[in-house]
Amino acid sequence: MEFVRIQHIDNPLFAKMHRLMQEVFPPEEVLAYDLWKEPLEDPGIRVFVAVHEGEVVGATEYRYYTDMNVAMTDFTIIGREGLGVGRFLARERQKDLLALAAENGKELYGMFAEIYDPYRVAEHSFGGIKPMDPFVRREVLSHLGYKRTNFTYVHPSWQNDGEAVSGLDLGFMPTNEEQTTLEADLIVTFLKRYYAVLPQKPQAWLDMVKDLESKEMVELLPI
Repeated sequence: MEFVRIQHIDNPLFAKMHRLMQEVFPPEEVLAYDLWKEPLEDPGIRVFVAVHEGEVVGATEYRYYTDMNVAMTDFTIIGREGLGVGRFLARERQKDLLALAAENGKELYGMFAEIYDPYRVAEHSFGGIKPMDPFVRREVLSHLGYKRTNFTYVHPSWQNDGEAVSGLDLGFMPTNEEQTTLEADLIVTFLKRYYAVLPQKPQAWLDMVKDLESKEMVELLPI
């Protein structure tokens, strides 16, 4: 299996990756095909696919913020079972991120991820692909070391229609597994940067950010 970076929308592997995203994720979670041009060419956004016998069997997108010394896992897709795709992607991503942090002269502080809560929103079928079942994914992320930030989380829809998407937690995987709190101002800085690309912010998101700005620390709880 190969870990291949995609940096141009005309890469044939991107069409396969985008098709896989549409099969797996709800429509509001998938950025339109043509809107991927700039993100793919952004050196700070890292999009990799797992390629097995010429086919895209998995994908992950993530980014590392040098000023905050944190990463964000945008998504991880396991498109085929029985190949160890999930472990392969997690291992290769972590190696890459640790190298980026080292180049920045630091040890990685941690990594954010939006984590579906199927106990609240049960209708996400994720294309019928069993490894992508939200119950399975939530437990896998817990095993990796992710914790949930203790506040009610929403995010702007990637369809940029001003709608708020709920049913998720904002997760954080601290490098120090004993860490039980996270700086609220770090969360605010991260969220404003991450969603700067979407001009249509729902009021619920604005209210959430305002509430975070009034706090110093946020609890990190088990998933």
